[in-house]
Amino acid sequence: MKLNIIILFFLVSIKSLGQKQLDVFFDFNKDFPNQKSILEINEWIATNKNVEITKLLGYCDSIDTKDYNKKLALRRIENVQILLDKSGLKFNKNIEKIAFGKDFKQSKVQAENRKVTIFYKEPEVVAVESELTKRIKNSKVGETIALPNIYFFNNSARIVPKSEPTLIDLRCAMEENPKLKIEIQGHICCQLVSDLNDVSTARARAIYNFLLRNKIDRKRMTFKGFGTSRPIHPIPEKTPQEEDENRRVEIMIVEK
Repeated sequence: MKLNIIILFFLVSIKSLGQKQLDVFFDFNKDFPNQKSILEINEWIATNKNVEITKLLGYCDSIDTKDYNKKLALRRIENVQILLDKSGLKFNKNIEKIAFGKDFKQSKVQAENRKVTIFYKEPEVVAVESELTKRIKNSKVGETIALPNIYFFNNSARIVPKSEPTLIDLRCAMEENPKLKIEIQGHICCQLVSDLNDVSTARARAIYNFLLRNKIDRKRMTFKGFGTSRPIHPIPEKTPQEEDENRRVEIMIVEK
């Protein structure tokens, strides 16, 4: 009988690889979690709404008979399942529920043996390609792509924090396409004369430096400022939107 228990526990352990688990504890001879565990499980549920429950294993301490403890362990499993179900958590359609009673390797601390172990899987994170990544992937050598939502503080090369998602997209595209080489091109708006402070070059350099700090090889990048020499809309612009579209950073695909 002991050999069967060891084999069963070994198989349960193997199946549990790759899953996460949470222990819920009970007071002596009780089939509902103790107050401390109720608080912990409520906190856990609040931040794990999208998990899938795959397995519930019930245990008891060494006191009382084997049959009584197995029935108690089963009641503990059922009550934990009800608690999780009322919280709207998802259960695997082939969920395993095993009551060990006291037939397992017991801790010397009896309170640690009175528990239900919840096994669960977190939802798979599906990578979603950004529009920028798609455009770079489908681009041809010589094509120019505007970096969306890149903003700078007024008349400076300091990048506004809300530009970070685009910077990360660009970095990821460079990492995923190791043969990709680009020229980073800066443009400004609104000035009828040339770029007196060379802000366009400084802004292109800021993007270059971001990639450099994130371990993109400098041999794959160059940068250049064009001032107001390549406006999308005639200067002076008629609307703030035209100003935004002239005030931009682009990348030109040099090699793929």
